[in-house]
Amino acid sequence: MRQIVLDTETTGLDPRQGHRVIEIGALELVDRQLTGRQYHVYINPEREIEQGALEVHGITEEFLRDKPRFAEIADDFLAFADGAELVIHNAPFDIGFIDNELSLTAHEHASITEVSTVLDTLELARDLHPGQRNNLDALCKRYEVDNSSRSLHGALLDAEILADVYLAMTGGQVDLGLSLESAPVSDDDDEHRHTGHPPLFVLRASNEELEQHELRLVDMEKQSGSCLYRREETVEV
Repeated sequence: MRQIVLDTETTGLDPRQGHRVIEIGALELVDRQLTGRQYHVYINPEREIEQGALEVHGITEEFLRDKPRFAEIADDFLAFADGAELVIHNAPFDIGFIDNELSLTAHEHASITEVSTVLDTLELARDLHPGQRNNLDALCKRYEVDNSSRSLHGALLDAEILADVYLAMTGGQVDLGLSLESAPVSDDDDEHRHTGHPPLFVLRASNEELEQHELRLVDMEKQSGSCLYRREETVEV
């Protein structure tokens, strides 16, 4: 499965008010593993940046003055996203801005969703944690993802953080290994090559979780007189 974890920075909050994309950052995951492929570009929006947006990302009009226009990068960007599932936090925001840029350039694709599907991690987080704060900073704290380098927002940095959060939320690998150094081949890797199936990720319960589980089984047993899930003995395999 190929996924692109994506984030954008913009001149303001609403493309309907003429605001534009100024940065795109994206990382490629294949079968939940970082491949090392990424797409990162700054874009000249040909308009001013709102003060509120500048305080969030720190990207100035002067810095962007010599950067390409969206029309110049559109084909490369869509080629990178083509066929992938886009993983985006608050996807309607980023998709709305990207589709607006495609419309302004009269591109043959009116929407990025013509070449990619979309997974909104904000909706996923709301399903998992209803009634709680689910912005990226709150999720980093909840899943113990290090975002200490995030004094200002940046599309590529936020995409890296979101990739960690997404993998943690969906029960898989948390550390992406962003150094991209080659890992030693394990017995599991060797088995993967022979069977065609990736090794299973095993998340073992903590001692505290095991104690809570045992207390719950005891309570069920008291209420019903028996508990089918209670193990009377441990069988070693």
